[in-house]
Amino acid sequence: MAIITVVGAGVMGSALTFPAADNGNDVRLVGTHLDGEIIESCQNQRFHPRLRRPIHDSVKPYFHTEIAAAMQDAEVIVLGVNSRGVHWAAEAIGPHLQPGQIVMMVTKGLESSDEGQLQILPDVLRSRLPESIRDQVHYAAIGGPSIAGELAARRHTSVVFVSRNGDILPKLRSYFMTDYYHIWTSTDLIGVELCVAMKNPYALAVGLAAGVLEKQGEDIASAMMHNYAAAIFAQGLAETAILVQKMGGGLETVFSLPGAGDLYVTTQGGRNSRMGRLLGMGMAYSDAVEEMPGETIEGVDATIAIMPAIEAMMERGDLPADGLPLLRALYRVLTRNAPVDFDFNSFFSKLPFTPPTR
Repeated sequence: MAIITVVGAGVMGSALTFPAADNGNDVRLVGTHLDGEIIESCQNQRFHPRLRRPIHDSVKPYFHTEIAAAMQDAEVIVLGVNSRGVHWAAEAIGPHLQPGQIVMMVTKGLESSDEGQLQILPDVLRSRLPESIRDQVHYAAIGGPSIAGELAARRHTSVVFVSRNGDILPKLRSYFMTDYYHIWTSTDLIGVELCVAMKNPYALAVGLAAGVLEKQGEDIASAMMHNYAAAIFAQGLAETAILVQKMGGGLETVFSLPGAGDLYVTTQGGRNSRMGRLLGMGMAYSDAVEEMPGETIEGVDATIAIMPAIEAMMERGDLPADGLPLLRALYRVLTRNAPVDFDFNSFFSKLPFTPPTR
């Protein structure tokens, strides 16, 4: 049995408490400064209002002001904050980290450095921890198709646990693996983190198809937009593969759970899909965002966060200038209110493998 502290009481962090607790661990759930009402409900009613189900009987909820006590003697610190919260999380956990602890990130996203380089979030987190501890802890992450509500319902879920330090992975796997939570392991941290971050922009792009269909109106024979969506899905994977290869990750990661699997599950609904539908209907992003007040759209955040690095990499010749047409078109839609009008003939022209000929 291990002590596992989850920081962030949103749906994904909280969902992970179910396999962790089912496996007999001592599990502590710490809310952020934005999770006060969730933690209060978990303490008083033993009910998670966003997951809409009771929390595990053995999970102990803590307010963010109690984070020091919640982290004491924990073997694993799981970060379940969103991508905007990583800097806060580093400040919150940094003073209380102890040598030998494992910090495992559920958070998905990328950042652009001041030097025009893409940074994965585990590296961003490490850079913001106190120097005295940043090299005394281990870093890991989770990637793959995992909808929080399904995991909390104990539906079969298959993921990858990843770390540059392969020695910690068997232990991590043993802490969380159950008969419904299936875990593979990898040391391709770059590949996994790029895949799980890029799935959000590309899932949003797939969601455009629903809006384009609505805008065009019902077809006489009820023709849909599955061909449109499938081409965007495939181009999203292809562009992810280009980035992964250029950053030194493994292509096998793109075409397994963290890449194809996570992109597929993210296209099946949620905030990215809803935003994509609004944009596909012809609504400007500045108006569409008003239709989803208070919601974090990770696909939007990721696209805007990474484009400075993408453009710098293209200027340096690290990426082909015409290699990411879908991502660049999506960026124009989000930042310039450009119309949704993809040049499908530009797809699949720059790939890290031989494409089919036309």
